[in-house]
Amino acid sequence: MTDQMRFGLFVPQGWRHDLVDIPAERHWETMVDIARRVDAGSAFDSLWVYDHFHTTPVPSEEATHEAWTLMAAFAAVTSRVRLGQMCTCMGYRNPAYLAKVAATADMVSGGRIEMGIGAGWYEHEWRAYGYGFPSAGERLRMLDEGVTIMRQLWTHGTATFSGQHYDVDGAICRPLPLQEAGIPLWIAGGGEKVTLRIAAKHARGGQLDAGSYTAYTNFGGDIATFVRKSEILAEHCRDLGTDFESITRSSSFNIIVGETEAEVDDKLARFADRLSRFLPKDKLDSTVAQLRDLPSTGTPEQIVEYIRAHYDAGMRYAICYLIDAAYDPDGLRLLEHNVLPELR
Repeated sequence: MTDQMRFGLFVPQGWRHDLVDIPAERHWETMVDIARRVDAGSAFDSLWVYDHFHTTPVPSEEATHEAWTLMAAFAAVTSRVRLGQMCTCMGYRNPAYLAKVAATADMVSGGRIEMGIGAGWYEHEWRAYGYGFPSAGERLRMLDEGVTIMRQLWTHGTATFSGQHYDVDGAICRPLPLQEAGIPLWIAGGGEKVTLRIAAKHARGGQLDAGSYTAYTNFGGDIATFVRKSEILAEHCRDLGTDFESITRSSSFNIIVGETEAEVDDKLARFADRLSRFLPKDKLDSTVAQLRDLPSTGTPEQIVEYIRAHYDAGMRYAICYLIDAAYDPDGLRLLEHNVLPELR
């Protein structure tokens, strides 16, 4: 695991009610302006989207743009930053098809795709789209089988696999992804018994089958939670013979940043006003209170202190979700000039 800290930025795509009041015909313009700005700079290493179909924390009629369509679009209009999803839901697409989509996007991007992959959790959109909603255990088995198929396709160009959920028989993925050993996998989620073990298992597989294969995990929470999950991941690695230090641990951070606490309060008020149209008052109040209490809500100095504490605990990749990125360029400026340079 490198000592260098790297940084990603989520592009607003509507899922978190972060394109409200922006006309639909200007959504792509809004997203691509942010993508090009980040690509032209040097503060961020990657751009990210969510893989969801319905808005959160409640489904609404507001737009939510599809993740892999955005991957291909961003691949075509950027040239430097890497491109990922946090995270693709394994149950939404057949894994052989998903591997082919990702390989094509990797070609378009010149070899810059990252694959964030997880078991999925948003029951409303699972059922609405006709996927049912399998038990957590079944969804995790789907994740394990799907990752096995994708890695076969990316490293060998073909896959044959018979499992409980997926069967492929001579599936072909040509051309291969441009990246040697395939697209880097980020196993997302903090499930201690199964998800983290899947991460340890496939990191080990990467080392055995393709020496340059890169593995990541992504799990959030406060410092104590991050430390505990890291210790559990290390235990799984010992059990499976995986080099724990070969896995880059990442976290996602929801951020509201202002030069002063008064400016932060003003941004929170504007966020609450946008969300008030979709949430009952009790849900709105709890959502805003939760955001206000986050250590990643505050001045640049406060956010630096919080992310640095995660670095000290072993986190090496911070993926930032800036609540008001579509509305106020000042927050992105503060991240680029007052937060990230202090953490490099």
